[in-house]
Amino acid sequence: VKIWDIPNQLLKGNITTPKKELTGHSRRVGLIEWHPTADNILFSSGYDYKIMIWNLDVNDAVISRPVKTLDVHKDVILSMSFNTDGSLLATACRDRKIRVIDPRAETVLQEGGYKSHRVNKVLFLGDMEKLFSTGMSRWNNRQIALWDQNDLSVPLLEEDLDGSAGLLFPFYDSDTHMLYVVGKGDGNIWYYEISPGKPYLNYLAEYHSQSPQKGIGIMPKRGLDLAACEIFRFYKLIPTKSLIEPISMIVPRRSESYQEDIYPLTAAAQPALTAQQWLNGINKGPVLVSLKPGSGAVDSLPQFLDPEPFTEATDLSQQEEMEGSSTAEDKQKPRENKESRKRPQMEEPLPKNKQICLSNGFDIFEAPPPKSESELLCMYFRQKEEILRLRALINERDVRIKQLELELRNVRMDTGNN
Repeated sequence: VKIWDIPNQLLKGNITTPKKELTGHSRRVGLIEWHPTADNILFSSGYDYKIMIWNLDVNDAVISRPVKTLDVHKDVILSMSFNTDGSLLATACRDRKIRVIDPRAETVLQEGGYKSHRVNKVLFLGDMEKLFSTGMSRWNNRQIALWDQNDLSVPLLEEDLDGSAGLLFPFYDSDTHMLYVVGKGDGNIWYYEISPGKPYLNYLAEYHSQSPQKGIGIMPKRGLDLAACEIFRFYKLIPTKSLIEPISMIVPRRSESYQEDIYPLTAAAQPALTAQQWLNGINKGPVLVSLKPGSGAVDSLPQFLDPEPFTEATDLSQQEEMEGSSTAEDKQKPRENKESRKRPQMEEPLPKNKQICLSNGFDIFEAPPPKSESELLCMYFRQKEEILRLRALINERDVRIKQLELELRNVRMDTGNN
């Protein structure tokens, strides 16, 4: 196995030297999978029937010894899949069996198969404690099956799709509970909705193309076109035309604004654990992030930020809360209330006959109504700048609220796992 380092500015020339090289398998390698939440943990399986776990968080350029070796299979491993926090590994083997493995304990927790279903690919369905597999029936029809991860003796359901011979590749979107099944050698993509109870698998529709795909890849959720309400994107390899074609799954919406209901919190592009933490037995779900523009990724542990940048935004939120019970006269002078909270307590009181009237943030006694067109334009632009400033404060406050919610949720998940 060779590890290549792609620069942030992308490739400017050919790279001929790998960053790291992993030498441990006695026969050729067939599969590699990155751990979903731990940094620098890589799983590889080969035709020696072994799965090796590598810790890349070392300075060595050549690593010859894996940290763990899973020698529990009697034939070639066809597929590997992790659960959400990476504590369990599901495998599909050429011996027609599905196994659920604790990789750190190197033990098989569940093992089973079904005589009418020859499994090729297996996939964990998020936190639903279910496995999805694709394979062939005894009549050589392409088939899908759903399993309880705690009981692999009999599938929860089986369904034949068609009589083609190509493999079926499953992809699951845990954010929307959508399952996509892509056929190799044809142009079909079936998509379903997964539910925790019966009937479990709800067929939605089928995408069909005349151009067959030889391979398929997906875009991470962070790279989707939010304005177009795109919820999934495939990259389809068409060797007959020497091209890669993008296929977008779009929810039709008229509005181009951010649709929060179809973009829940998703996994961020940063690990939740170090390699050593995971090897020591710590489990942790992925760091979550909002796809809303400006939200950004949030660390799994809370960060105590300096409060100064958010002082004005806090004042504004307090102002809005006070306005809910204020009179109509008070609502006409928000800046007066805001400035009064910022004044020192030792400030001299104003004379009783002194009145302050604010309009759009300006004292109209100090800045009387404009008398000429130039003064009117000047006042207009000043008010426009004030409105833009207030809008920026509101947006900053909303982003901070979202960040605090994400931090609180990650802390709860961290506390629950510990």
